[in-house]
Amino acid sequence: MASQAVKFAGLSDRDRKKVSSLPRLAAGDRFELRVRRRNGQDQTVALPPAAISIVETLITRLLSGERVAVLAEDQELSPAEASGILGISRPLVVLRMDRGDLPFRYVGKHRRTSLRDVLALKAKLDAQRRAMEALADDAEDLRVRYGA
Repeated sequence: MASQAVKFAGLSDRDRKKVSSLPRLAAGDRFELRVRRRNGQDQTVALPPAAISIVETLITRLLSGERVAVLAEDQELSPAEASGILGISRPLVVLRMDRGDLPFRYVGKHRRTSLRDVLALKAKLDAQRRAMEALADDAEDLRVRYGA
């Protein structure tokens, strides 16, 4: 799959005020989307249960002010796109690729990595950050309690 730009979307404050949150769905409830065309015609699309949870999550995140992007797990990303997800610079992503921390392949002269691998690295980096924060908290606690 060719790389596509990762596009994040969010709602303005005005739009967030206009949109109401989804009601809680009970077992057996159906979820349908109604589309009103410019010409006034309505079209209704029923969503399967697996899609319902995705739509609920999407709307909940948008209403909380977060920006979201929808990507396929096998989506290929450029180092710049991966850097946005990982929260690190593009050169650091390339370094991680060169070290073998992030699998990639070349498409011509360009590096591409899968979203699945980027998310696995993100989980690893997040775990390391949490461990470092816990150590820093412990060190601060020792300093406050014992002046060490």
